Amino acid sequence: MSTLLEVSGVSVTFDGFRAINNLSIQIAEPELRAVIGPNGAGKTTFMDIITGKTRPDEGRVLWGDKGISLLGLSESDIARQGIGRKFQKPTVFEAQTVRENLAMALRNPRGPFDVLFSRGSAKADKGISEIAEEIGLLDQLDRISGELSHGQKQWLEIGMLLAQDPRLLLVDEPAAGMTPSEREHTTDLLVRAAKTRAVVVVEHDMEFVRRLNCKVTVLHEGSVLAEGSLAHVTANQDVIDVYLGR
Repeated sequence: MSTLLEVSGVSVTFDGFRAINNLSIQIAEPELRAVIGPNGAGKTTFMDIITGKTRPDEGRVLWGDKGISLLGLSESDIARQGIGRKFQKPTVFEAQTVRENLAMALRNPRGPFDVLFSRGSAKADKGISEIAEEIGLLDQLDRISGELSHGQKQWLEIGMLLAQDPRLLLVDEPAAGMTPSEREHTTDLLVRAAKTRAVVVVEHDMEFVRRLNCKVTVLHEGSVLAEGSLAHVTANQDVIDVYLGR
């Protein structure tokens, strides 16, 4: 496994409040990583920095084999580098079918030649079917997306990101509002996705994190408080004091 993303010594202050404080995290490829922490720990700001939404005051964010700095790139340039982000609330095109949503995502790939090969081709149809099967919506392809359950919309959005073949997938609280069976399917989906890419899951739900069975990074006041397996970090007295003890 090689390092895909290196965040080092990053700090961000908003109106005198230090949201991120000398934060350093490394993400490998492939890897599944959970990021947990109390409200205000800096989890969303961490993702905002990686995706170019927020510029840090200091520090480095290096990407890929060549160690490209993401700090000079726009949000769209960062997306083209292969960084996909799923927000907490699903954003699918509700008036379109599942198939049309996936087709739109496939038509928006990163490479300059991809678009020539994807429009309405057999390859695109095969790609849509493969992704639909992966996310568990193969039997829903012709359904209007607005009719899907909350969990199914979340899977569709993950599928739309996977269609763009990201090297890093950032997923914000995927388990929120899901039924137990939907959460189980979401766990499986993320674990499978992380076999070929880096997947970072920001989550509050400790049971969901336990099921991911991956390395956990605990943030507190904008920096890393502990890192390791869930059993390791939840046995850490500092973590118990700031997070689990509340």
